[in-house]
Amino acid sequence: MATTIAHPITKRWPPRRPGAIQLYSFPTPNGVKVSIMLEETGLPYDAHRVDINAGDQVSEAFLSLNPNNKIPAIIDPDGPGGTPLALFESGAILIYLAEKTGQFLPADPPARYEVLQWLMFQMGGIGPMFGQMGYFVRFKGAEIEDPRPRTRYVDESVRLMKVLDDRLEGRDWICGDYSIADIAIAPWLRTVLVGYDAGPIVGWEGFRNLPVYLDRFLARGAVQRGLVQPPRD
Repeated sequence: MATTIAHPITKRWPPRRPGAIQLYSFPTPNGVKVSIMLEETGLPYDAHRVDINAGDQVSEAFLSLNPNNKIPAIIDPDGPGGTPLALFESGAILIYLAEKTGQFLPADPPARYEVLQWLMFQMGGIGPMFGQMGYFVRFKGAEIEDPRPRTRYVDESVRLMKVLDDRLEGRDWICGDYSIADIAIAPWLRTVLVGYDAGPIVGWEGFRNLPVYLDRFLARGAVQRGLVQPPRD
């Protein structure tokens, strides 16, 4: 196993545990996907707080790891073949960690692709649409007088939530067994409630399955630990 990491980002965020996976993140719904996954798998990791409110994500150091200036990103000093691997994009990181550990992504091809399709559903639909809804409901977009952008993103977010609600009928988890699809999707549902205060707007209490699904997810110890990573300095 590699015990040293040679990367420009380490000048800004020096490894405290050089042999562990280095996580560069912030507790957003995308950020906590990876910290939750790391907690669930039991992989040792070293969490570095990239404060997006202070602009850390556009620093030269962080851009050396992710030129798209988005959290999260990781460096695994013990990557494929024992070679360090730098990786960004939360979906790609979830797949990598699942394959590294053999957890939360089935090996059987039909089941594997079922999980991957719901992961892509989050990446291509839930994340972008919920994020835009949050902007127009809670943040600076709420100051825009034209109601059409807000209506568009709220309506599309509700539609996506209905798709999930229907999918969960008779299931505890999105694909039957707990998987990276749940680790990707559930933090965004939580953000609708606690980040955007949009529960009444999307009619949260009217869904049959989403509230109990989110409660089930949040009851996991690894989830609770991952939600508070990286810690405040």
